[in-house]
Amino acid sequence: MGEQQSAKFPQEVIDEYAALGVDLPALFSAGHLGTRMGVNIVEASADRVVGTMPVEGNTQPYGLLHGGASAVLAETLGSVGAMLHGGSSKIAVGVDLNCTHHRGARSGLVTGVATPVHRGRSTTTYEIVISDEQGRRVCTARLTCLLRDVKAGDEAHARPVQG
Repeated sequence: MGEQQSAKFPQEVIDEYAALGVDLPALFSAGHLGTRMGVNIVEASADRVVGTMPVEGNTQPYGLLHGGASAVLAETLGSVGAMLHGGSSKIAVGVDLNCTHHRGARSGLVTGVATPVHRGRSTTTYEIVISDEQGRRVCTARLTCLLRDVKAGDEAHARPVQG
């Protein structure tokens, strides 16, 4: 599916997480599922997260982009935005995801753009618009995440900074 690139984060955000021993670009690489699906986060901030995913390898039996693949891309992008909004003292946990599929895609890359609808102290909601290479909307999704405090042991699930 191609080699995954690192997400682009503001330097102050990278520094904040590095001080905690967390390699932020590695943490937000879309995880094992995202890697298998070819998800690539190309831009990330609490205000806007952008990522791509190939259609090839992520299709249903009719050769169209699988709706579940669109959901994976949407949840990945919205979760990254929620984590960046919550900061290093919070963990974002998805509690609601809905997707409306507007048109099929058979080839190329789809691009998702996540923007905040609500950013509170305990929840965030992001709208994610997924488009094909011609700029046509393929899917619109909405993700709500609970922001919970980091607890002892949570850091075991984060990838430490490689030094």
